[in-house]
Amino acid sequence: MRHTNIFTKTRKESPKDELAKNAQILIKAGFVHKEMAGVYAYMPFGLKVLENIKKIARDEMSKVSGQEMIMASLQKKEIWESTDRWDDKNVDIWFKSQLKNGTDIGFAWSHEEPITEMMKNFIVSYKDLPIYTYQFQTKMRNELRAKSGIMRGREFLMKDLYSYSSSDEEHETFYHNMITAYLSFYKRCGLGDDTYVTVAAGGVFTKNISHEFQTICDAGEDIIYIDRENNIVYNEEAIDASLVDKNKLEKHKTAEVGNIFSFGGEKCERMGLLFMDKDGEKKPVILGSYGIGITRVMGVIVEKYADEKGLVWPKNISPFDIEIVSLFKEEGDNVHKESEKIHNNLKDKYEVLYDDRLMPIVAKMQDADLYGVPLQIIIGEKTLDKDMVQIKNRQNGEVVEVGLMDVEKGLEEMGRGLF
Repeated sequence: MRHTNIFTKTRKESPKDELAKNAQILIKAGFVHKEMAGVYAYMPFGLKVLENIKKIARDEMSKVSGQEMIMASLQKKEIWESTDRWDDKNVDIWFKSQLKNGTDIGFAWSHEEPITEMMKNFIVSYKDLPIYTYQFQTKMRNELRAKSGIMRGREFLMKDLYSYSSSDEEHETFYHNMITAYLSFYKRCGLGDDTYVTVAAGGVFTKNISHEFQTICDAGEDIIYIDRENNIVYNEEAIDASLVDKNKLEKHKTAEVGNIFSFGGEKCERMGLLFMDKDGEKKPVILGSYGIGITRVMGVIVEKYADEKGLVWPKNISPFDIEIVSLFKEEGDNVHKESEKIHNNLKDKYEVLYDDRLMPIVAKMQDADLYGVPLQIIIGEKTLDKDMVQIKNRQNGEVVEVGLMDVEKGLEEMGRGLF
């Protein structure tokens, strides 16, 4: 991608109306545009990051036999009334409206009920189970406060999977498989070392199983307690309900980046989703729900890795593998010609951002650091006079000089050290 084809621009200063570090830097770098509090548009670079996160999530969901689909954002009032979750007293984050004919509708904040209603068309017998289906869907939640940038939005992107099983045993096996899949997802996104499966208030394998995935992050809104001796982690709500002495545990501020729930057979029974077992007896389907806030994960990564110069992306989710920073002074000079050659040699092998703008050197270098692409190829007069270019590791600041014939080798060697 040539930079001259990109319509977005960087800012010299962070927006003053943003308190969250993630939103400040993403807006400054031109990755997102703020529509209003808690609502953001994702620009070309930001969208590429989201798509890379989705790609990892999609891969992990495929490993557990998840089938991708997408549901509607407009939802029927009657479906949610069947489980008492339409009433604002029970769910206080609804956005609601009416059709022109007066029909009440809601804007999707979750999808357990609509997907379960849909499954009545496909589940009749035990032979139809299990079913694991997921989607990437925009959710809308009428949050009272939206001050954490893209980490807590009123409109955000979620990956939500729903499992339909014929027995508690079948459900529990899948539930554990999802824990493994989620941990693999966070590791591949660069959050693995600091993300913990935490016991939520529902307890372990009780009537309503619930676990959260919490990442240690100073900008987070939650608290976890780590019991290293017994290899268990609690959120603050759960440890208030336990007999554990929290003063003996490690306390950390965290951001919730995912959660998984078991509804047992209760919700399906209330909604009339039953199946015929091998003995001809009708039973409720066992439901599980598994969510990852895709945009929230992006925000947490920014909070954890960004430095005083700008964004720092893990290589798996970076919008580009490499940025070519061409420090030419006029089109057609030696630096410009060699930059074009290097770009043409690499563009089919890597995801490359080529900064082909004619602008001051300092501004180009500042923009490159602000974008946070893991590897930069810096092409300037001084090194080119020696038939050399510089390769910079944005993650740790290391810079090496390599010969013009050894650029790809240098990229491979520097790339091995990237997280």
